[in-house]
Amino acid sequence: MSASNTTGPVLWGVDVRGVARVTLNRPEVNNAYNGELIQGLLAALDALGGVKDLRAVVIAGNGRHFQAGADLKWIDGVRTASHEENVRASRATAEAVQRLNRAPVPTVALVQGGCFGGGTGLIAACDVVIAAHNAVFSIAEVRWGLTAAIIVPQLNDAIGMRQMRRYALTGERFGAAEARRIGLVHEVVPLDQLEAAGERIVGHILENGPDAIAQTKALIFESSWSDFDPDDAAFESLVERHARKRQSAEAAEGLASFAEKRAAKWTPRKV
Repeated sequence: MSASNTTGPVLWGVDVRGVARVTLNRPEVNNAYNGELIQGLLAALDALGGVKDLRAVVIAGNGRHFQAGADLKWIDGVRTASHEENVRASRATAEAVQRLNRAPVPTVALVQGGCFGGGTGLIAACDVVIAAHNAVFSIAEVRWGLTAAIIVPQLNDAIGMRQMRRYALTGERFGAAEARRIGLVHEVVPLDQLEAAGERIVGHILENGPDAIAQTKALIFESSWSDFDPDDAAFESLVERHARKRQSAEAAEGLASFAEKRAAKWTPRKV
């Protein structure tokens, strides 16, 4: 490795080919994101932005699951802080996803186990996604009285409005085959072949002209849902709406239902 970070919630390194590996490293909570993981991802992207001759970035998660969405205990803690602190948390999350989305080099996500909530936005922001057969997905925010505001543009690009109108509104889980059918992932392989499949994609990328790749990716974004930067009014609107919903009474009830391991008040009673 020519450069690396080997500790903390996000690990990264760059090999002699210029291929970076970024690994989410909170396996004890299924790589659920909190403030430290978000800052770790931003720091990794900052560092990789300064790597000469970077050719590709591979995103993976340590442990049984790729990324289980937000750490809801952390979310509940942020919820009770000031509105300004909620906006800061939402902006950091949005910037991490969007900077990955707009990375000038190809990004490849390798998904095993659970990929929920923000995890689906993270992979939607990647150029190529390969899932293991055991992968399970859910755009789960509505289940907890939250919204997926800051990842809706990336998901609209990945699976289209028609599929978002089902999966972002039901919050239901779906498997790897369905994720491939709707376009969230490109390929499904056995778990023991996930790394090899990722290496095969990286091999294809390295056969292509780096500048041609960067220009092609930029052209693709010109007609995308998520073609905005952190200075755009549209970006700020998503951040604000994401933060405000977290501080709503409905979100308080949803997060309480998670903490108390019970159904939320809006769930119909079984008869």
